[in-house]
Amino acid sequence: MEMGHAYNFFVLLAFPGLILSRAQCALQKVNVDDSYGVGRNFDGIGAISGGGPRNCWAVDGGMPNDHQKITVDDSYELGRYFDGIGGLSAGATSKLLVNYPEAQRNQVLDFLFKPNFGASLQILKVEIGGDSQSTDGVESSHMHTEEDVSFQRGYEWWMMKEAKKRNPNIKLYGLPWVFPGWLGNGTFNPYAMREKLVYYITSWIKGAAKVHNLQIDYIGIWNERSYDIDYIKMLRMSLDNQGFSHTQIVAADGGWGIASDVLKDPDLANAVCILGAHYPGSMATADAQKTGKKLWASEEYSAFNNLAGGGCWARVLNEGYVNGNLTSAIAWNLISSYSAALPYSGSGLMTANQPWSGYYVVNTPIWMSAHYTQFTEIGWSYLDHGHGSGHLDSNGSYIALTSPDRSQLTIVIENMDPHDAPCFYPMPKYTVAPQTVTFTLKGSFSKIQELEVWFSFFNFTQGGHSDIFIYQGPLKIVNGSFSLTVMPNVVITLTTVKSGRKGQYPTPPPPAPFPLPYKDTFQDYAEFSEPYNLAPQAGSFEIRSSSEPGIPKVLRQVVPQPPIDTCLPKRMPRPIAVIGNHSWADVRVEIMCRVPASNGSSGLFIASRVSSGGCSAMYSNGLYFWLLLEERKFLLSSDYAQKVVYANGTLPNSIDFNTWTSMSLFAQGKKVRGMLNSKDVFNLELKTVVSAYGFVAIGTNDFGMADFINMFIDKT
Repeated sequence: MEMGHAYNFFVLLAFPGLILSRAQCALQKVNVDDSYGVGRNFDGIGAISGGGPRNCWAVDGGMPNDHQKITVDDSYELGRYFDGIGGLSAGATSKLLVNYPEAQRNQVLDFLFKPNFGASLQILKVEIGGDSQSTDGVESSHMHTEEDVSFQRGYEWWMMKEAKKRNPNIKLYGLPWVFPGWLGNGTFNPYAMREKLVYYITSWIKGAAKVHNLQIDYIGIWNERSYDIDYIKMLRMSLDNQGFSHTQIVAADGGWGIASDVLKDPDLANAVCILGAHYPGSMATADAQKTGKKLWASEEYSAFNNLAGGGCWARVLNEGYVNGNLTSAIAWNLISSYSAALPYSGSGLMTANQPWSGYYVVNTPIWMSAHYTQFTEIGWSYLDHGHGSGHLDSNGSYIALTSPDRSQLTIVIENMDPHDAPCFYPMPKYTVAPQTVTFTLKGSFSKIQELEVWFSFFNFTQGGHSDIFIYQGPLKIVNGSFSLTVMPNVVITLTTVKSGRKGQYPTPPPPAPFPLPYKDTFQDYAEFSEPYNLAPQAGSFEIRSSSEPGIPKVLRQVVPQPPIDTCLPKRMPRPIAVIGNHSWADVRVEIMCRVPASNGSSGLFIASRVSSGGCSAMYSNGLYFWLLLEERKFLLSSDYAQKVVYANGTLPNSIDFNTWTSMSLFAQGKKVRGMLNSKDVFNLELKTVVSAYGFVAIGTNDFGMADFINMFIDKT
């Protein structure tokens, strides 16, 4: 357990029950008493925007004149059940973690999931892959077509099993972001054939159970898009009929709008167990409260994982219950394990985006999670507002939770300044100040004699030292009371739970750029898996077995038709996968490729200096070398959209798309050279270069099959 630095800011003195900082401040009294009952049960933490102004308490920039007195008492009715704090692996954000060296990979997973070590997450929410762009890339569907079914695709199965290995009690939650095109029946509406959509989702839950021995505890509808009431009822009926009555439906993973429908429709109310909103700004609507359902921030955070992001996460975890009766929060994203040049880089609870070096960073949101998860369990109860949960007089907040038998008590106080720790989506704005609080423990807690103290101080001054998740030792309780001074930008956990730990591992290897030269034959992967470092941005690129002598496996683009994606107002028109370092300028790219005679694409490409990923990939610039089957033409374009063409011409008669063809693209400054089977197709010097640096990429001209082997990348 770490000690030391914390005493510079938070000093235990010889006065019974009194904690003072270096700056002496007026006292504020807070009573902690479970005699009055506890608040709502805590539902966990995960990662929709909005939230109203903070207008329900006073803002005071100065020192309070009197102590605030807070009673923690379970004699009154308890609050809601606590449902847990979680992380969200979705949007292709965990892509690179599976390829880490074993030692560092296990360390990262321990910091995320291992109880009493790091974040100790209580919920893992994952994307049900749908073959199209969902934020930072594509996650493969278990059903590319109605007949093409496999439960070996993607890395979310692996992630769920690793989480369960460390914490068998962790809850699992699945949610689709996008859908394969066959579900739309010629439209981009996944509810066009509700029966097939029900089959698609229940098959994923079945596959989790039968193939991976994973019980899915919660299932969602469609991430941040429309919901369909008839579909929700049908899904509930199907789950019940197939033995999955334990799987609870969360709706609608967007705003709180579904609450009004739940109030009007008893059958819908019976189908939906939990109302989940994204980025609610710690608030829930009146209709949501009236439903009596569990209320979750089913996606939250989305902040950079620096000091400000950690402070935001602490505010989310406390204020969600204090302001909105929210009993779970789930952070998007679980881990920033995707290229630093892709959208929302650094928005994970921690960062691990260099499998080639083994470098990773344990960021402050990990330890803000620990302030809660290491000292609570799902099924504990909040102490209700006014009896253990509420606002501090000069802003900031406190919550108290107790175990089912009321033998354990945990209090978490945050006094984060929202100007220093803003959240990505709106939350209440206010001013915080030093304030002193007196807590009185009553009811079941009146006999508690000491509380363990864990402390974090955020120093936002440039070069200043922060103390994050520091154990302070026990605090003696005298006559059921204690006082403490709460400075701005601190988080304090006071608890009877003695198993807290700030886990540590040896310093990971230093960071390093993506290595060159780079070679991948695609032969060393299991069938249906993805190459480790290739990040699809549209379409799905999987390893498939080959009957061709000497080539046992190929990398194949397997999505046969445009999927139902989330890129608006336009949709991704063709598959593309990126790889490497976004700062690459002068590189040589080579690959062997072919287009199968059956269900083949109308063409394919290799590219360098690709400027963008995510939905912006469709607008990306770069150097794109295209082979177009139907026209028997080649193109060199400055963009993925083929709007600006540098060069074009007819392909040699010797080029057969159905047999292996070697494509090469060289770039050096304004000089660009393209070769097929080691013969020049173009060799020119451009007048202007639209994109000076970017990723390397491969792809197809439309949704259809194409095969690749033997990728090679090096400096020109």
